[in-house]
Amino acid sequence: MRKIMCLLGRLVVVVSLSVAVFNGSYAGGAEIGNRDVEQVLSRLDREVAKRDEYKRLRVARIDSVRHDRRLSQPGSRQWFDCTMRMARDYSSFNNDSALYYYTQGLEKALSMGLDSLETEFRMRRAIYLSVGGYISDAVDEFEMVDSFRLSPAQKRTYYSSARQMFSYISNYYDGFISSYDYWYNRSVEAERDLLPYLDNGSVEYRLHLGEYLYSCREYARSRKLLKGLVEGMNPDTSSYAIVCHILASIAKTRGDKNEYLYYLALSAITDTRLATLEVTSLQELGGVLFELGDTRRAHDYLIVAMNNVVDGRASVRMSQTSELLTVIENDHLNQIAQWRRLIYIVMAILIVCLLALVIAIYFLRRQLTRVAMMKRNLEESNRTKEVYISRFLALCSIYMDKLKQFCKLANRKISAGQVDELFKITKSGKFIDEQSKEFYSVFDDAFLHIYPSFVEKVNALLRPDGQIELAEGELLNSDLRILAFMRLGIDDAPRVAQILNYSVNTIYAYRNKLRNRAINRDTFEADIMAIDA
Repeated sequence: MRKIMCLLGRLVVVVSLSVAVFNGSYAGGAEIGNRDVEQVLSRLDREVAKRDEYKRLRVARIDSVRHDRRLSQPGSRQWFDCTMRMARDYSSFNNDSALYYYTQGLEKALSMGLDSLETEFRMRRAIYLSVGGYISDAVDEFEMVDSFRLSPAQKRTYYSSARQMFSYISNYYDGFISSYDYWYNRSVEAERDLLPYLDNGSVEYRLHLGEYLYSCREYARSRKLLKGLVEGMNPDTSSYAIVCHILASIAKTRGDKNEYLYYLALSAITDTRLATLEVTSLQELGGVLFELGDTRRAHDYLIVAMNNVVDGRASVRMSQTSELLTVIENDHLNQIAQWRRLIYIVMAILIVCLLALVIAIYFLRRQLTRVAMMKRNLEESNRTKEVYISRFLALCSIYMDKLKQFCKLANRKISAGQVDELFKITKSGKFIDEQSKEFYSVFDDAFLHIYPSFVEKVNALLRPDGQIELAEGELLNSDLRILAFMRLGIDDAPRVAQILNYSVNTIYAYRNKLRNRAINRDTFEADIMAIDA
């Protein structure tokens, strides 16, 4: 069907195309690269960020017209002009408001019997009925217009309105091929019929001719014409946005990704600057960027596109945008879920690291405590050695002094001829007993200085009936001294007997007696060795 319509329109188009191409210089331009695409997308990001400012400017322009309309007499030419301007200014900005003012103009023209104005408002009103989803009402409204009675200027409006209305209606049937083709073909047919009523060489004519060629799949010719047209256009016009969108669609058919994205972005920039809310460029760009993996921009653009649809009351775009947004939102949620899982993993790793750190600190503190204890023990050991050395030196000094005194006594007795008296002194053992007492006093004091609770701990190892009791003023007795030497590691009986001036059998007897008095006879000696300072 589409091919038949294109053949029917060929006669009209072929001459017109020659004139249009001749008038519009074509500049092929350099190939669009990734850098160009990124630059234009960055521009779009900046413009999207200022969209509220552009909306305020458009509202201000509408308010200015509204003020003029208020001052005019209802039904006057000025009132109708202001009403038409209000409706056009609301077009693609707020469909409900545009429909409201077209309806007001239509009703007033009907009440005054102004057929020409009635027809003008009716044709334009039908467009925005279709945008709002009132398809049956839109078609009925449009069919009320008698095209045979229209002037050439009105026929231009008629076919332009028909093209837009049928195009909007076809979008509702996306996915229903037969219905979509029917309404789309009617839109193409209306555009074909529109061309003879436009001025050859005008921007509007070349735009519609390029769009018509695109609809007929004459992509190369359409691209050549529109490329030449876009170079000289003002980028802040709705026509520029439409031309860029058609060029993007042609690039898509050619598989030129960069050119496709480039012209979609240019179209979206113009739409944003003009505060045009009923658009497809931004939502289409969001869908393409999502497929290319730029989910951040895709999500941002589609959110803005959805807000535009809601603010513009354009039902025709609602389903298209919501479907894309749902897909991207799901992907966005999946990404959030992935990030959440990653955060949980990182948190788990941090918790494990924290536990490892706590355990490490615990063992480090234990190690430091052990080192501190070893240091204290070493210091204590050093102090013990110092005490031992001090007591040993003191004992040696005493014995050297005693030996000197004894030598002097011996020399004196021998010089005086008192050898027998000297013999009696040495034979009586008095001298040895005195030295032993002196040694015991020094040893007891030194040992108890190192092991101050030795006596209590020894008694704790003995049965109640075998406790060791010391006489008044006594530090250690013979039992305790034998055990003291055992604690110092001197357990050789002959050596202990020599030091204490006892016989070996006496030492064995003392040890056996003490072992029999112990609570645990088998471990008594080991228990003595375990007594700490």
